[in-house]
Amino acid sequence: MTTLTSKLQRLTALRPLSPESVTSLAAAWDVRMVYESNSIEGNSLTLRETELVLSKGVTVSGKPLKDHLETVNLAKAWEQVKALAQPSATLTEFNLLDLHRIILTRVEDSFAGTYRTSAVRIAGSNHIPPNPIKVADLMDSLFEEIKSLADPIEKAARLHHGISSIHPFADGNGRTARLAMNFVLLAAGYPPISIPTTPREAYYNALEAADSGDLKTFQAFLETELHKEFDHYLEALEPKASSTDH
Repeated sequence: MTTLTSKLQRLTALRPLSPESVTSLAAAWDVRMVYESNSIEGNSLTLRETELVLSKGVTVSGKPLKDHLETVNLAKAWEQVKALAQPSATLTEFNLLDLHRIILTRVEDSFAGTYRTSAVRIAGSNHIPPNPIKVADLMDSLFEEIKSLADPIEKAARLHHGISSIHPFADGNGRTARLAMNFVLLAAGYPPISIPTTPREAYYNALEAADSGDLKTFQAFLETELHKEFDHYLEALEPKASSTDH
């Protein structure tokens, strides 16, 4: 298998990418990411409905207003990530809390941008998040830990899992964790990852393995998804060899 490093080198060699290529690819990917990330959390909008909400500003008839707001909010938070994740940029706790604020604005305003103050349980998981009194210190420790990690994929995996495990927010943990993961990847020059709805069980299983101390399994899951994202970009952007080439 071609390594992620070699695919990164191929993508880097294509830069700077033409604005037309970037705009077209990014627009389609952004809609897919918003749809898939929200779908994991139970949002009922389809991919087509998500695209209509984001491109036309419509409210889909028969669907909850909350689902519409979650879609608009996540798209705004993702734009914030792209603006902040410049080469070698570092995600801060302030950035994370601001992203969470955007995600929950007008959905759960009382929780938006703040760490939880009550106990929570994760549906369908055996993992019990820590006491809310410990959340702030645990998040400080998490951000200190990722500073020491050199490999962007390991850092992205650790940050995503750390947020999921600590579950620092009353709501919006998964969406915030995936944005944080993609911040790290973008800042390192990698394409972002969207977790498709199809391998959702594999995603949860990999996170549960990390809960048991096996971060490598979760990192391997992200690497598999990253290969798919690289292939998507390279297929679209690399010049095709003509039949007359020798």
